[in-house]
Amino acid sequence: MFYDLQGEANMSPVVGMLYSDVKENSQRLRLITEGMSQEEVDYKGPNNNFNSTAQLIRHLMYVDLNWVYRMKGQPLSETLKEQYGPMIDANSRLPMVEGMSLNTLMSHYEGVLQMLKDTCTQFKDADLDKVVTFGHHNEKQATIRWGLWHIADHSRYHQANINLLRKWYATFE
Repeated sequence: MFYDLQGEANMSPVVGMLYSDVKENSQRLRLITEGMSQEEVDYKGPNNNFNSTAQLIRHLMYVDLNWVYRMKGQPLSETLKEQYGPMIDANSRLPMVEGMSLNTLMSHYEGVLQMLKDTCTQFKDADLDKVVTFGHHNEKQATIRWGLWHIADHSRYHQANINLLRKWYATFE
């Protein structure tokens, strides 16, 4: 694999660089989850009190989907909220996900990432300065530039969680 931060040919330079970071992280997520059994995808740690890989992937998918629509200046439809959400459950935790195959989760996530790619092809570098709101109650503000960076950073963070789950699963199961 060749590493670079050059974007797609049809993207502005800075937009493309930020998108390429997201793309590389999605490829890494695919690699680190490769070969997981359904039991491992649903595994919640040695005391069954951590988020599973399924929960983490679904969370990344929903957060990224929200960012795509935020960047486009459009509200997320109720249909998409029902299909991919909610962000958190009644106990302010990631919603339970059980029995959903890794292949299904990754396929859905790749669909969200394709939406992001399509959105990024519409942006010029100057569009990255646009300010959008985010947070559970839209109480925070950030530029689209920061949002693209955040998508990549957030993925890396949860990939570390998944790597730890995989280590535990191999040790304790």
